[in-house]
Amino acid sequence: MDEARLSKHRRRKAVNGVALTLSMGAMAFGIFWLFWILFETIGLGIGGLNLSTFTEMTPPPMADSGGLANAIFGSLVMVGLATFVGAPIGVLAGIYLGEYGQKTWLGGTVRFINDILLSAPSIVIGLFIYTVVVSQFKSFSAIAGILALALIVIPVVIRTTENMLTLVPNALREAAYALGTPKWRVILTITLKSARAGVITGILLALARIAGETAPLLFTALSNQFWTSSLTEPMASLPVTIFKFAMSPYENWQKLAWAGVFLITVGVLALNILARVLFRHKN
Repeated sequence: MDEARLSKHRRRKAVNGVALTLSMGAMAFGIFWLFWILFETIGLGIGGLNLSTFTEMTPPPMADSGGLANAIFGSLVMVGLATFVGAPIGVLAGIYLGEYGQKTWLGGTVRFINDILLSAPSIVIGLFIYTVVVSQFKSFSAIAGILALALIVIPVVIRTTENMLTLVPNALREAAYALGTPKWRVILTITLKSARAGVITGILLALARIAGETAPLLFTALSNQFWTSSLTEPMASLPVTIFKFAMSPYENWQKLAWAGVFLITVGVLALNILARVLFRHKN
């Protein structure tokens, strides 16, 4: 009997060792490529950064100077407004699915449609906005780009918000109901407050995703070589500028493309770090 238990223990230990080795190997494989990408981004991106990168417009080919000022401004405007539009809609829809529509036909329908949007390629969303907005108004515009990016933000925030709310123990809700607290206040002050870390994470994930989206903007905002703050005109953005410059044979464009990649990477990383620091301070 003891020999059988010892044999089983050895077999389980061997299987555990193999599984642990494979897991560590997969982790090392992923981290290796991640650090390689970051190394190349930092090495080539810093080389293209200077004062003119932030103060001058995108240059023509083989120009002696030029920058990404219009593309940086365009990305900040479109990403910021898309998050401002999409995040509240996503949070409110996620609250409905997590608190009201768990077992209703409407909740199931919304959840199904949201899953489709979540897995839809971004180029499909860009083509949809092109058909609905751009082709109707006969012009590319920043508004169309904002709508396309907002449609990408919404399903991500909905799914994250719903999942975080379902993780909140029902005992917290029941205790609040026992004290006579109305449902809307329970959601606002207890469940949503308990899940705020996950909700914020979902918004940041959505922001990070749209910050590097190129395909939707090619069909909506297109690009602009010059500075513009009008939302009814084509507007430059870092992803589209990176796409155009990186595919070109011109050295000055390629350097600016790597500088744009570096700025997007650092910007998303800084937002994540800042949000986590501020959230930890509140806790």
